[in-house]
Amino acid sequence: MDNLRRRKAVNLAAMTLASLCAAVGLVLLFIILWDVLAQGLSSLKPRLFTQDPAPPHIPDAGGLKSAFLGQGLLTLVASLIGVPLGVLGGTFLAEYGRHLRVCRLISTLSDMAVSIPSIVIGTFAYAILVLPMRRFNGWAGAVALAIIILPIIVRTTEEMMAMVPWTLREAAFALGAPYHKVITGIVWRASMSGIFTGILLAIARVAGETAPLLFTSFNSNFFQLDMSRAVPSLTVSIYQYAASPYESWVGLAWAAAFVVTVLVLLLNIAGRIIIKFKKKN
Repeated sequence: MDNLRRRKAVNLAAMTLASLCAAVGLVLLFIILWDVLAQGLSSLKPRLFTQDPAPPHIPDAGGLKSAFLGQGLLTLVASLIGVPLGVLGGTFLAEYGRHLRVCRLISTLSDMAVSIPSIVIGTFAYAILVLPMRRFNGWAGAVALAIIILPIIVRTTEEMMAMVPWTLREAAFALGAPYHKVITGIVWRASMSGIFTGILLAIARVAGETAPLLFTSFNSNFFQLDMSRAVPSLTVSIYQYAASPYESWVGLAWAAAFVVTVLVLLLNIAGRIIIKFKKKN
């Protein structure tokens, strides 16, 4: 009886401490979001999306159109690199390598890679792509973002495909379907919502990254499609404008931060909704 009371007391203390920590985290998150919302909305103007950067002494002029386009380009190229590799890698781990020790090791390393600081990935891309080319370039930035995307999609794909009952595969085998048809026609279809959720969360993760781009694509005031040169990026522009002494540039940084925050929140919410819908069905 005494042992039961002691366990209940410890459980109550642990739950109380966890609840307090969660409450503190929510309060801090609300303060940050409110600050970004208040400062960003007051500075949000159409010219943010329609004009290129201008000198700070020109009133009511200048925007971050190039930075938005450059960020979209980098994210698109990174997705084109990371998403197919991540889905194929997760498929191999779930289907062909589920009994191999080396594949279990790869899964563990993928879990560890998710928590690697992005600045480390940025310095790695700097060493292999920026130094040999002797200049900042968009390819290095896209590769750095793709490396961040890759382990998230690999683990999500592997876990979602592992949840598909093996009896579905056996039924397809009994009808004479080859393994690759079973994967593409049955397993991928059954786990598609979970895989798509992982892709959304991975893109949301890299949408707000600044550190790897500082070492790779850096920044530019003008948009260009030449990925072998420095490419403008929204997150780096926010960093540079926020640190400037000019009030107009700081206002643009707040407005851009608001846009990035809303986009990341929408992507995360969309991912959670898909997960919830998948569980109900």
